[in-house]
Parts: sequence; structure tokens; C-alpha cells
Amino acid sequence: MKRIANPFFVFMAIAVLLSATSLVHAQTSRERNTKKAREAAAQSDKAARIFSQIMATREKSIPHDLLDRAEAVAVFPSVWKGGFIVGGRGGSGVISRRVADGWSAPAFFDLGGGSIGLQIGVASTDYILLFMNERAVDSLLNDKFEIGGEGSAAAGPVGRSASASTDARLNAQILSYSRSKGAFAGLELKGVVIKPDNEDNLQVYGMTARDILTGANKISMSEMPEGVRIFPETLARFSRRR
Repeated sequence: MKRIANPFFVFMAIAVLLSATSLVHAQTSRERNTKKAREAAAQSDKAARIFSQIMATREKSIPHDLLDRAEAVAVFPSVWKGGFIVGGRGGSGVISRRVADGWSAPAFFDLGGGSIGLQIGVASTDYILLFMNERAVDSLLNDKFEIGGEGSAAAGPVGRSASASTDARLNAQILSYSRSKGAFAGLELKGVVIKPDNEDNLQVYGMTARDILTGANKISMSEMPEGVRIFPETLARFSRRR
């Protein structure tokens, strides 16, 4: 006669197995969140460093009067561009928007785009974008935003003052800049797609990019993860509330 297993011991075995599985899952989630927090801090630090370096070169920096008018600032460090015949670009960065007491927590975005032509090789470029009005920011928060498509853009002027800017530049929704091989200048971007990296945003903040940048419950400086504060703090050094 076969012996029937004691239901109590079967239940206990299942409970132990489920508990062990839960512990492994929790540990994996903590490790993933810790890794993501480190990556977010590194991304914010790199963006802040690039912005500081550019603004430190006064004769070739972003004009302060334009920066003071910007509704949001984006920095995409080390965007790669390369290919053979068919090329492309890709990278990730952070965007902060003005709030009543400074700048918002940086939301994470991806930048990409393609081009066709006679080209070969790979290059790395830093991009800075100024979103000059609320309409530009609202367009940015769509699932996929194409510069030159939904948003009009112009190469941003450099120097101490924007007085030499053309009307087209001053009326553009987005002013774009690039730094490659140490040279910083305005750059007209077309066909570049920017979209929220909400996987990162949710893991770091528990919020989407839209909620971070436009939601009623903005994340205060004290509530931000410590590692990402450096980006809005850096923006505040160069531009306060208009």
C-alpha cells in the first residue's frame, strides 16, 4: 500500500519554496534598482559636467539671456553617430524643466535618428537642446517626438548675448547645440527622434517622464535621489527663475 504524504508537510514544503523564490526575486529587484540608481547618477553627473564646461567658456557659451528664457534644458552626452552609406545616431540623456523654485528632477530620454548618404566612420557628440516654450515641452512628452517634424528647431547662437540672433532663431521652439572634438556651436538638427525612457524613469522615480516634468506633484530637491540632484543644481547655477 502506498503511503500518502502528510498534507502538513506538503504545505510546509510549498511555503518554503515560495518564500525562497520571493527572497531571490526581492534580492534581484534590489540589485537591479541599485544598479539603475548608479547609472542614473552617472548620467546626471556627466550631463552636468558637460553643461558646466560649455558655460565656462564665456565667449562660446550659450547666451544667458536665451538660457533664462528656456522652459526646459536637455543634455545628451556622447551620442554616437556612424555607419557606412546608411548611418544613424543614438544616445541617452536627461531633461529638466523650470519649476517655481529652480529646476525639476531630470527625466531620462533616448535620442535616435538616421541618415542616408556617403559616410563612413563613428563619431561621438554632446548635444544640448533648449526648449523655449511650453508647447515645445508638451510636444516632447509624446511617445515619439521628431525634431524638424512636430517641433521647429534652429541652430542656437553662442556668445555672451543673443542680440545677434535672427528672428528665426528667436522664434524657434527649440535651439540646438553640439560639441564634438572640443568645438561647441549651434547645430540644426533634423530627423532626430527623442522619446522618454520610461523604464528608467519608473525604476528611479516610480513616475513617467510626463509626470516628472508636468505632473502636479513635482519632485522637490530633497525628495530626489541624491545622485541625480547635480543636474538641476548645475542648471540653477547658471539660470534662476526668469
